Amino acid sequence: MTPDQGQAVDVMRQLIWWFYHGLKSYQRSPCPRRAAALRARFDRLFKRRTGYVMLDRLLTRLHRRKHELLRVLDRPEIPLHTNGSENDIRAVVIKRKISGGTVSDAGRDARDVLLGLMKTCTKLGVSFFAYLGHRLGIPTQTAVLPLPDLVSQAAPA
Repeated sequence: MTPDQGQAVDVMRQLIWWFYHGLKSYQRSPCPRRAAALRARFDRLFKRRTGYVMLDRLLTRLHRRKHELLRVLDRPEIPLHTNGSENDIRAVVIKRKISGGTVSDAGRDARDVLLGLMKTCTKLGVSFFAYLGHRLGIPTQTAVLPLPDLVSQAAPA
């Protein structure tokens, strides 16, 4: 990368971070006028040409995903990052690194189902072991509602 190309990357990085902060601000207090302004700003930012071919190609690819990247303007409750999703799969990745993964498709399916149940219970504030114990009919476990009912109760009205 030449010094001019490096400077172009640094400038675009700063402009994108400013845009991201604008999206976060919009998310805290949505307004139709600000949404329109952010859409126009997105176009100006990602249609910009820097003279650095690789960066310009990246900007073009990102611009093609405009609808997906600006979904927060229509649905402000959507997070701007994927930290939650990445955290959800972290346990699978750690398990795979330690044990080398599962031996069979059935083992993978069982792991995925139980991990999904465990993550869902955690997000709902329900003990996974209490939930599992009640579903398996262990007599000493307290009653836990079925998962669909728990999800419905936790969903915003």
